[in-house]
Amino acid sequence: MVMTNTYSPAKSIPLTLIADDQPDVATALRLLLRDAGYQTEAVSSPDAVLEAIQQREFDLVLMDLNYARDTTSGQEGLDLITNIRKLDSTLPVVVLTGWGTVELAVEAMQRGVHDFVQKPWDNRNLLKTLQRQIDLGRTRRKQIDIDAQSRRVSEHLDMELADAEEIQRALLPKALPAIAGLDIAVAWRPAEAVGGDFFDVLKFADHTAGICIADVAGKGMPAALLMSNAQALLKSLAAATISPHELCARVNSVVCENIVPNRFISCFYGLFDHQTQSLAYTNAGHYAPMLIRDGRCLRLGEGGPVLGVFPEQIYSTQTIPLCAGDCLVLFTDGVSEALDENGEQFGEDRLQELLLTNAHLSATELREKIITAVTEFGNGSFYDDVTLLVLKFG
Repeated sequence: MVMTNTYSPAKSIPLTLIADDQPDVATALRLLLRDAGYQTEAVSSPDAVLEAIQQREFDLVLMDLNYARDTTSGQEGLDLITNIRKLDSTLPVVVLTGWGTVELAVEAMQRGVHDFVQKPWDNRNLLKTLQRQIDLGRTRRKQIDIDAQSRRVSEHLDMELADAEEIQRALLPKALPAIAGLDIAVAWRPAEAVGGDFFDVLKFADHTAGICIADVAGKGMPAALLMSNAQALLKSLAAATISPHELCARVNSVVCENIVPNRFISCFYGLFDHQTQSLAYTNAGHYAPMLIRDGRCLRLGEGGPVLGVFPEQIYSTQTIPLCAGDCLVLFTDGVSEALDENGEQFGEDRLQELLLTNAHLSATELREKIITAVTEFGNGSFYDDVTLLVLKFG
């Protein structure tokens, strides 16, 4: 049995266990400690010591090394120290020893005794030794309790964070829908267990789909909570009959009513129509996606400011025609602002050059090319959430 101690700051009167098989010695010690304001309990055998420790919480054990079985070697006492340590590793133990057994006392301290007092003892010195060890023991137990509480809190937070991560992943598309004329590949990697980036591909009909990427200011749990609300709001409002600017205006209005200060959401939402070979979009303060066509890079930046700042904001929709072979790349700042060991950003120019060189690749191949380049640039470290959507048309 291992004792678990809980430090009680309200406990002011020390409780000391006296272990000695000589009745006169035990009586003298009890009288001395009682007059000094201690509570005491006395036992006369090693077995009684262990039984008492299992039944009550003591501030200190004051014990002799020699008992009835062997009154000279002290082995009984040494074995008792070992067994006390097994029951309670924090309990202060002070040994009473005769002048001729100093070496034995040293061995006892090596086994875990905190101090020893020589017989015949000086009352004043004995009380000072006991009080010092009681204070040290209480401090030790208090710290152990604080550490244990911190571990419990940390374990609880880890469990909650794992649950949050599982929930957030469940909110993202488990599989991308098959949409005529569109090849899509996605990468999503939060900087922490959860993050503030989100994306979605919403299939409304065989030929129409909503495409969204967004980034909540900040990282970690606060950003993830805001992200989940914004994502749920956007999915509930999006439809093939609602234009991108109208959708962003509605989302912005609701977000402004609920968002906390200094938080906002950048968002790009596009409505793809395979029949008309076009993409209608609104960009609400997000990094302008890159459309690669015929060796050129077009940026889709029209729309309005970020969501969550201006309640009455009006957004605009831009419509662009699409051609077979067009490549559209949507990304968050975790891609363009990835840092190398010198603090240099990966940058939009480097990303654009990479896309122009590799636009002939499939969506999946191009996604892997980008993620590999960003990962190598930052030596495998990501300081912000990374989300990437690669779309090939035609």
